Amino acid sequence: MIKKIFKAACLLFSLVSFAQQGTSSPYSYYGIGDIRYRGMIENRSMGGVAIEQDSIHVNVENPASYGSLIRTTLTMGGTYGTRVLKDEKSKATAGRTTVDYMVVAIPVGKLGIGFGLIPYSSVGYKIQSITADVSKNNTRLEGSGGVNKVFFGAGYKLTKNFSFGADVQYNFGKIKTESLEYITGVPVGTSETNLTYINGVNFNLGAMYQAKITPKLNLYSSLSYTFQGNLTSENTRNISTVDYEGNINIDPEGFDELKSKKDLTLPSKVTFGLGIGESKKWMLGTEIAMRNAGELANNYNNVDDVTFDNYSRYSLGGYYIPNYKSFTSYMDRIVYRAGIRYEKTGLVIRNQHIDDKSITLGFGLPAIGTLSNFNVGLEYGIKGKTTSGLIKENYFNASVSFSLNDKWFVKRKFY
Repeated sequence: MIKKIFKAACLLFSLVSFAQQGTSSPYSYYGIGDIRYRGMIENRSMGGVAIEQDSIHVNVENPASYGSLIRTTLTMGGTYGTRVLKDEKSKATAGRTTVDYMVVAIPVGKLGIGFGLIPYSSVGYKIQSITADVSKNNTRLEGSGGVNKVFFGAGYKLTKNFSFGADVQYNFGKIKTESLEYITGVPVGTSETNLTYINGVNFNLGAMYQAKITPKLNLYSSLSYTFQGNLTSENTRNISTVDYEGNINIDPEGFDELKSKKDLTLPSKVTFGLGIGESKKWMLGTEIAMRNAGELANNYNNVDDVTFDNYSRYSLGGYYIPNYKSFTSYMDRIVYRAGIRYEKTGLVIRNQHIDDKSITLGFGLPAIGTLSNFNVGLEYGIKGKTTSGLIKENYFNASVSFSLNDKWFVKRKFY
């Protein structure tokens, strides 16, 4: 059954992930867009903490985790998010429904392999500036697309307590931006359309260690390092005169098509986590991620008041299971998760750092009679600020995922 679900999920994910507009944040105007992927929903519900060697949940952030799986696992997650966008004078709301990831992990003895597709970043904004002053231009900006990531990794359980792993990631995507400028009272304006194709490869290494402190208490630790990767950005720019009310191209051959190519840098990243807990009962951990500034300014949106600084993330979270063996109470077998996250995105606009902070809550719902489970995650956060003419985002995300666990490649004994 899981194989049939896997084939159907692949088809659905392929159709949805490329058609969806994954963000409504005006900050996706910069670089390669708004970074969407923040871990599996189970870990995201704990503020992003992913340090335990879990046997039935996949942890894409650290490929060493594949070595601890006991069943073939198919997991897929999605999110419905709403945002309230505020500046110093007004506010607006926006919402999006997105597919977040699809991953398959297969255990082969002490070795585990994992592969999947993740929408990594998204561009999705509509910005309009209208003025009655005939000496100033009106502006409309719109963008869509993003970068997706296909990955393949493997993890090996070297000892009972120690695992290590590695993966390779291929990044690819298309970003389309359109800008229109016109003067009030003048029926025509100038339109600029940019179409950018992005691709590149990077690598990730990881290790996880777990040890007994007391007969019941465990120490958990996780370390991963993502090597610097290079992206190639190929941009095509078209400029034309249009009727801005109907956006009809009046002079499509008035300007030559411009093509350019630029190398972008995905900076290296190191993530370290540490925690304590009782197996299948509770866990409390913290995680820190650091990343260099890199170079993500693309050809179509080079602006003078934007730079990219070092990135950092600080997470604290954990889970609690009242009694995972309970036969009489389903509520006692639910995994209750919570966490907090503070993130410096590395984006600096008008000398203002764009920070992102959130609180999270989640529930792991076991499927009766199997190791499969469903997960629900809730997140409330604030991104940006209203000073210096910027925008503050108050957002709420409701996420769901399923994790189907089964045995594959087992030879039948009865026919």
